[in-house]
Amino acid sequence: MSALHPIISITGSSGSGTSSVKQTFENIFRREKVNAAFIEGDAFHRYNRADMKQATTDAEAAGNDHFSHFSPEANLLEDLETVFRQFSENGTGRTRHYIHNAEEEEMYAAPRGTFTEWEDFPDNADLLFYEGLHGAVVTEGVDVARHADLKIGVVPVINLEWTQKLHRDREARGHTTEAITDTILRRMPDYIRYICPQFSETDINFQRVPTVDTSNPFIARWIPTPDESMVVIRFRNPRGIDFNYLQSMLHGSWMSRPNSIVIPGGKMDLAMQLILTPMIMRLVETRRRML
Repeated sequence: MSALHPIISITGSSGSGTSSVKQTFENIFRREKVNAAFIEGDAFHRYNRADMKQATTDAEAAGNDHFSHFSPEANLLEDLETVFRQFSENGTGRTRHYIHNAEEEEMYAAPRGTFTEWEDFPDNADLLFYEGLHGAVVTEGVDVARHADLKIGVVPVINLEWTQKLHRDREARGHTTEAITDTILRRMPDYIRYICPQFSETDINFQRVPTVDTSNPFIARWIPTPDESMVVIRFRNPRGIDFNYLQSMLHGSWMSRPNSIVIPGGKMDLAMQLILTPMIMRLVETRRRML
């Protein structure tokens, strides 16, 4: 953790909605004129698409039928921690981009399923922003969580998470339901071992809960809309959080526990703006006073 070079990490599983949360942060950064360096979690996958298929086949042949992008072995977690540590010490580091689709192929002039070259962060970044699978991961050999100054978890209830993943991977990536289902099954042991524990490390969790039936996400035709959802917001340390103010600004919200507030799903973006903008600006203003 560093007052001079703060780090914000957003952690969530595939299909959890971290990309939408990233857009909210980008809006805050733009409005408040915060110069952020960005890491997309995909940048620290160990393998490109073709090599990942081969690595999965090799793992299955060796008796490991749960090898996936959730696995530490499939990621450069030591390198990710090194970048976090390096940024917190001197504001430098590097990242790259993973190419998902045709739009990104054109943007980065690289084939789909591959990585761009590594590139350094911009100079004089006010903070580092990470969004991906492992922003608060702790294993026997790696502790990424200790380097982040503000850790946010994005955690839909599991059936909603699967519904969102199924729709995203079918529509945006062209995968079949059967292939996505196989991926979910293969990832489950490491989801339990490495994804879920991160949400005990986070400072704030946003958990979307549908108010419609998602009992069978594998046949769901639509993702529940924000108006068909509630969001539970849990604060690890509620000291200093003005819950009365939040309730007055977020119509229809209520306190479910001393450290948790429940809001209508359609107000999640507003809630994030109200909660996170002061936290971000405290980090940035502390840094600027030290320069």
